[in-house]
Amino acid sequence: MNNLQMDKPQLIELPKIHDLRGNLTFIQYPNHIPFQIKRVFWIYDVSGGETRGGHDYKKQHELIISLSGSFDVVITYPDGTLERFTLNRSYFALYIPPLHWRHMENFSTNSVSLHLCSDGFDEGDYMRELDSYLIQK
Repeated sequence: MNNLQMDKPQLIELPKIHDLRGNLTFIQYPNHIPFQIKRVFWIYDVSGGETRGGHDYKKQHELIISLSGSFDVVITYPDGTLERFTLNRSYFALYIPPLHWRHMENFSTNSVSLHLCSDGFDEGDYMRELDSYLIQK
């Protein structure tokens, strides 16, 4: 985690323990992520063509992992440019710091996304209007 820049979204390669019986990957604070986990949720059974997300967090940090299948996380920057991260391996995680707009799309069949968050759910921490996000920057 020493190379993690906490001001921008980026992929983190997690430890992968190889074993003939099956591989194991783990996450440990503070070795792999820059925050203590206070909320965990997962998204699954997403119908074809649907998107998820479409918001930013004002204070919350998030780590997203594809436990199964694949999907894209699209980051919209304040100047309107986009960056796409394809998650399709369970030993890679996408770190997203606060104040970064994101949405998820292109879900494969049976995909499961795991979300690890620095804070509990707080509706007041969400910004859900992209135009407002772009204007405030």
